[in-house]
Amino acid sequence: MSANLAISPKLSKEELDPDFTIRMIILGPKANVSENEIVSHMHLLDLPITVKWTCYGAMVSGKEEDVMVAINEVRKLDPYNIFTKSRGFPPGDPRRCRGHRYGPREGFHQMEAEYRILGDVGDALKNPKDVLIEKPKPVDVDELVEIVKESVENDDS
Repeated sequence: MSANLAISPKLSKEELDPDFTIRMIILGPKANVSENEIVSHMHLLDLPITVKWTCYGAMVSGKEEDVMVAINEVRKLDPYNIFTKSRGFPPGDPRRCRGHRYGPREGFHQMEAEYRILGDVGDALKNPKDVLIEKPKPVDVDELVEIVKESVENDDS
């Protein structure tokens, strides 16, 4: 089982740079573009970034400024169904790459759960509605005392 040990990779000079960032681009279930289209689009931007095609979309890494330009350009293709989140490890990192771990990486099941609601999130972004959120009022002390008394009276144990 040594394959599942957290290996300490030799990070590149780029990866040690505090301005270096890695973002996951995730296509929602109602996306009108494919993983291949977003990767090709990012390559055509001719930015100094690394792009990796994935089963859920893509991973892009590089200087934060360049990565955000790429993400903003790609989101124009389908603004309500292309989502992004930060990733802490570079593409192919042996600590997280499932090719080295013989199974799903940590966080995969969380991303799978998030994916299930992305269609609804995209619909909400496309059709925003005003929502009034009523702040709950605290329970009056006298009412709370009454509830506790009733609870104690009804408890036969």
